[in-house]
Amino acid sequence: MTNNAPAMRQRPFGKTGLTTPELMLGGGFVGGIMIHSDEDTRRTALNKVLDAGSDWIDTATSYGNGQSETNIGRLLQEMPKERRPRVSSKIGLTPEDLKDPKSAVRKALEASLERLQMDKLELYQLHNRIGWSGSQGRDWFTPYDILRPGGIADAFEAAREDGLTDFTGITALGNTAAVRGVIASERFQSAQVYYNMLNPTAAVNAPPGFDTTDFRGLLGACRTHGLGVIGIRILAAGVLATNERHGREIPITDNSDPATEDMRADAVWRLLGERNEPHAATAIRYGLANQDFSTIEFGAAEMSHIDIALAAQAAGPLEADALAKLATAFQTA
Repeated sequence: MTNNAPAMRQRPFGKTGLTTPELMLGGGFVGGIMIHSDEDTRRTALNKVLDAGSDWIDTATSYGNGQSETNIGRLLQEMPKERRPRVSSKIGLTPEDLKDPKSAVRKALEASLERLQMDKLELYQLHNRIGWSGSQGRDWFTPYDILRPGGIADAFEAAREDGLTDFTGITALGNTAAVRGVIASERFQSAQVYYNMLNPTAAVNAPPGFDTTDFRGLLGACRTHGLGVIGIRILAAGVLATNERHGREIPITDNSDPATEDMRADAVWRLLGERNEPHAATAIRYGLANQDFSTIEFGAAEMSHIDIALAAQAAGPLEADALAKLATAFQTA
């Protein structure tokens, strides 16, 4: 980071001893600026968040089939080492990888490091859904798959012991009870947790008749077991940011197709009324108001989205009266 860069507010990252900037740029497919834009735009975007004091970027092997990692790695090599951000990445394993998780994780991590042109990551995360036997898809793993001797957790720990990553984490999606079991094991140091104005159930109880995924207080479980928490989908794949649809609004919760999400978002904005900021800024400030998050990850499709996110962080958490309106409306919907 440059010497004259402002110090973005930092928060503790669980029990790791690290702190994280309140906002973290995501290199994913939905926002897509690290995949779909040209090199100059990617360079400007990364430098803009670094200049604002955000020194961490998150990516994954699956983002553009490795393209996000490759593009980020090329940009990092242009920078002096003291300016480069910390980097985290993720891997989605296959059922075949359960035959030898240690080799599969190491091979995937080494491939990520090669694309990123790095020797070690700050954080490497499991990017699979977690459920019980017979769950919905091939990419789901059970707590037993993860926690058994010689299982996925051991494989991630081996990569950590070999100096390829400082810490390990999970993506807290799937069956919430199963996810809580993995969190409680304390085998991982962090979790990515879904949270936004349309679905805040990672922090609060769901009202009767709630018809989408109930995350049943995952934030409290992470706090109890000392995990750092990365807030994901704060913009609900863009639904809370704009009425324009780009076709990358991939739902990851039940009953959350774009049309239904649009209806839920419209109800939120009618409730809050006219505001002197873009919708995306309000949504980000909503996430910042929850101190159980170590950082809020945001995606961007263009430079103006980064400007909005950074302005939201500078403005601080959403004001108390707006939070109270949203809490009351959610419980009485």
